[in-house]
Amino acid sequence: MRDMESSKQPPQVSEPVPSPTHPEPSDPAAAPELVAFIDYIRVEKGLAANSIASYARDLKEFNRFLQRRQQTIAKTDREDIRDFLASLYRRGLSAKSVARHLVSLRGFFKFLMKEGRLKTDPTEEIDAPKIGQSLPKYLTASEVDTLLQQPDPSTPAGLRDKAMLELLYATGMRVSELTGLRWDDFEVNLGVVRCRGKGSKERLIPVGKSALRAVEDYVRRGRPGLAKQKESPYLFLNQRAGRLSRVGFWKLLTRYGRTAGISTPLTPHVVRHSFATHLLERGADLRSIQLMLGHSDISTTQIYTHVLKERLKQVYREHHPRA
Repeated sequence: MRDMESSKQPPQVSEPVPSPTHPEPSDPAAAPELVAFIDYIRVEKGLAANSIASYARDLKEFNRFLQRRQQTIAKTDREDIRDFLASLYRRGLSAKSVARHLVSLRGFFKFLMKEGRLKTDPTEEIDAPKIGQSLPKYLTASEVDTLLQQPDPSTPAGLRDKAMLELLYATGMRVSELTGLRWDDFEVNLGVVRCRGKGSKERLIPVGKSALRAVEDYVRRGRPGLAKQKESPYLFLNQRAGRLSRVGFWKLLTRYGRTAGISTPLTPHVVRHSFATHLLERGADLRSIQLMLGHSDISTTQIYTHVLKERLKQVYREHHPRA
């Protein structure tokens, strides 16, 4: 950090390249077409590691389905697609999960058409499952205050957790963005943090004074105890002086949610939704929230207007004498 001159700056180390799920030739589900597609979205499209892993899982699952039918990708037709989606429903997958599989298939077969490997797209005229729009869960302001008080500031891990919770609520960043923060991503004088989002896109997010103080406190008093004189470019470290993982933080957040007495199942996305909802309730415009959340399309951000409408209805029902 620029303003943390009293703390020894760790040397900058090049970030290891993430290793997403990638079909290997020895994998029976790794058809050549599938391997080519994964290479395409990784190298040419530059998708995030998590997105690539999701495509790979869905398509390997589809290829196994074809293998059981003694069918090949080159001869796939609409009935194969429909039967595969039906098999997902029989396994108990939700409409949202089935729709995600269909998106993966559409992208895959569109690629094969572009490459001249297929003459027709079997996903054409396949209707996507109808997904009911569920409003995102979020915390009240008092619940957030209680949550932020849970970490123990007398320990290095407690200082780290306090800083992470404050940052998550102050910025609304994704958990993968939070755990991937580096030492020099903060501009304390400007009150902003540089965040690397989906597709390696960078954005600047304002950070409140409370969150900045928590991060500075962790860097000065907590991080050295976790780093154990080992070098790491990452800001938030685990007990082994390595980068704290997404799953590791998820578990911490769940535990703090229980100790705070929060009934809502707590995930990083719930805190992200709380950030956006509270901003909107206090008059922030949708475009600004979109930029801070890193949504490429404002239609994704518009879900929060529905949350606000539901909140207004609730207030009306609770307080209007003739409601």
